[in-house]
Amino acid sequence: MSRLFRHYRCPSLATSVAIALLAACGASETDAPAPPDAELAADSRPTVAPGAPDARPVVVAFGDSLTAGQRVGRSETYPAFLQREFDMRGMSFRVVNEGISGDTTAVALSRIDAAIAHRPKWVILALGANDGLRGLPLDAMERNLREIIGQFGQAGASVVLAGMKLPRNYGPEYVRDFDRVYPRLAEELDLPLIPFLLENVAMVPELNNADGIHPNSKGNEIIARQVALAFEEFLPD
Repeated sequence: MSRLFRHYRCPSLATSVAIALLAACGASETDAPAPPDAELAADSRPTVAPGAPDARPVVVAFGDSLTAGQRVGRSETYPAFLQREFDMRGMSFRVVNEGISGDTTAVALSRIDAAIAHRPKWVILALGANDGLRGLPLDAMERNLREIIGQFGQAGASVVLAGMKLPRNYGPEYVRDFDRVYPRLAEELDLPLIPFLLENVAMVPELNNADGIHPNSKGNEIIARQVALAFEEFLPD
């Protein structure tokens, strides 16, 4: 399996300052839950004949509120848009949203069995933002990610690793070490890597909800398009 390494551009000063707002709001994922429909782990509706079994390979989107879809409807999450992207591109997959708002890597690890139960062919792993925003130990975060990747691998799934970025005001050493986790894991474990899930969306006002953190419908549509393009690049011919 070939690897995809998209080089992430260093954020501009304006982006860095804006991203720093996440630090003040990171805990809000647990303190102020999203509307019920945003936290449900819902399948995108399969495009198959009524009553026929859906035998398409499953792609599980496994993550936190950025996957669950904070403050958007279930049809406006990035996994829902990804299903539409796959369908338009003739890529026969069924996307399942296993995102839960507020999840750290440790919490996500404790619920991995529910995701494995879908028998995924691929998993888009987008976790770690909450670990970083809470200043949790990065060695524990990396260990949890390794364990999650290992368990999915044992279940026969291939993992696509989607990275995150931290506010620059978290201290240069912590930010540097956080940034290195995702490419290091991708290199060592031979995983396709999307360095920044929110690339071209983060802190663009018209692409985010009023909280300035979570993508709105338009933002999620862009994320889905970028993820679909990534799949086209690294999938075997």
